[in-house]
Amino acid sequence: MIFTNDTVDALGFAAGLANTVPEASDSGVDELAEPGELVALLDRWWYSGRRDGDAAELAEVIAARGRLRRLWSLDRDAAVDEVNAILAGSDAVPRLVRHDGLDWHIHATSSEAPLAERILVEVAMAFVDVIRADQLERLRICDADDCEGAYVDLSKNASRRFCSTRCGNRMAVRAYRARG
Repeated sequence: MIFTNDTVDALGFAAGLANTVPEASDSGVDELAEPGELVALLDRWWYSGRRDGDAAELAEVIAARGRLRRLWSLDRDAAVDEVNAILAGSDAVPRLVRHDGLDWHIHATSSEAPLAERILVEVAMAFVDVIRADQLERLRICDADDCEGAYVDLSKNASRRFCSTRCGNRMAVRAYRARG
């Protein structure tokens, strides 16, 4: 295993959130256009803690999504600066917690903190692990020429190129047709 389960979960959620933008979503539209879509995303990822479910919270999460998409593309030193800024900006204090049937894992904000802050801090904490392991190259953007999907490459030899099987198959079909 490259990373702990909570790091893998936080990175997976970050990629899922980042992929709600039109250029990365399967639908080609913003998949966080209304609060209900945010609730569905949070439920799909078993995201716990406070949820306001209003337009203000959605706007804050959309801003966080942009920050996470940028973080995905930074080099190691720039990522350190951004992670430190996120953690300092929210007065993060790491602590071990158990909840919702999950064993001990790290949280660095209160479950009552605003959703966007919790998202940023949890992803920043996951990035701490990635940076310390010098594994930023495992956080990638899809190689498909028509997709900007973010993903975490957890393959043994770090050889994954596409965000989904769908993108990989689409590009294979295009390559086949170009040869034919």
